[in-house]
Amino acid sequence: MTTALIGFAILLTLCFLGFRVGFATLMVGFVGFALERGWTASLAMVGQQVFHDALNYNLSVIPLFILMGVFIYRSDVSTDLYDTAYAALGKFKGGLALATVLACGGFSAVCGSTLATAATMSKVAMPQMKAFNYSDKLAAGTIAAGGTLGIMIPPSVPLVIYGIIAEQDIALLFIAGILPGLLLVTLFMLAVAIMVRIDPEAAPDAPPLEEERRKRARRGTIPVLVLFLIVLGGIYGGVFTATEASGIGAVGAAVIAFTRGHLRSFASWRVCLVESSITTSKIFIVLFGAVVFSQFINLSGLPYDILDFVDDAELTPTQLVLFIIAIALLMGMVFESIGILVLLVPVFLPALAQSGVDMIWFGIIVVLVTEIGLITPPIGMNAFVVKSVLPEVKLGDIFRGITPFVFALLIGLILVFLVPGIATLLPSTVR
Repeated sequence: MTTALIGFAILLTLCFLGFRVGFATLMVGFVGFALERGWTASLAMVGQQVFHDALNYNLSVIPLFILMGVFIYRSDVSTDLYDTAYAALGKFKGGLALATVLACGGFSAVCGSTLATAATMSKVAMPQMKAFNYSDKLAAGTIAAGGTLGIMIPPSVPLVIYGIIAEQDIALLFIAGILPGLLLVTLFMLAVAIMVRIDPEAAPDAPPLEEERRKRARRGTIPVLVLFLIVLGGIYGGVFTATEASGIGAVGAAVIAFTRGHLRSFASWRVCLVESSITTSKIFIVLFGAVVFSQFINLSGLPYDILDFVDDAELTPTQLVLFIIAIALLMGMVFESIGILVLLVPVFLPALAQSGVDMIWFGIIVVLVTEIGLITPPIGMNAFVVKSVLPEVKLGDIFRGITPFVFALLIGLILVFLVPGIATLLPSTVR
């Protein structure tokens, strides 16, 4: 265990020094394995593991869903989603903020990217809220928090990565994320309602949406809704697998973008393909680095030491999951979501399996915890994304505006923990 702990300490140091998580895990894993088994064996292990995982058919779901998200992002559908949400919720106090939460949920459902959702909604929703004198704290906080919905509502890249690491059915994980995602949207909207009730001046009344703009928004939203229903409905109905759904989703998103006047030149296709390739490469580097690092961790015996610890401490499955949640919350203050998944899950996988923990439910739990990390300091990646798009908004205002949503996420985590059926009900109907 000592060797593994030293490895984790070096890894954390490298990350604090600015090294990318993927390269840091790859380097520490390679050197650690070499010190245990020799440099030749370590080189062979790295080559075999990376080659083996690069040929993993299940990994093809990641670039395809990322490509789907890029097409949707480039199709400028976010404005129509926002207008549709405002048409439905504008009559309520804080209607623009409520619409932002709902639009973030809708955009996440077809985009799958937390950062893209936060960046896009910063451009779409913030000008509207500023035009009607919404406070920066409420507006920016709502956008940063709403962006985190992209990590839970399928298609979710972190759920895909968890499924690959934990060897769980990705389709079942997508289905399991539906009810928790809807729960979080509801809790976020309740948080907005409470905030505007406490401080009515933070959200002045705004006029209803013009009829022509309302109709245009509905026409633009229907194709996206149909695509979402086809992708998830096909998975839920067993018509196609998650990998097949990703291909269908990417083609459908390209058709939507084309009919909206985009992707009609070689340059626009090149931009989308390059953007999705870069994002995919970043994720794969993290995955490959994590695979190498996990080989070093397994060689050090840490997973088996944890098994012995669980046996000696007589931890129940509930206590074990609570222990992992506590570690994940701490890691969320330093690492981004994918880094937490690839570092934490392999270490505790044997103990979770021995304890009989439902791995679909646990996947939703751990992704929920990483979602909290996206908006908590000192990293809070979504807060910094909003800050980069809206440099005039103070970072302190963003974090203060986020605080109520952190409590909403914690409530959501507690509910899913205490009522596992929120995550397991839908998957149980198709197992």
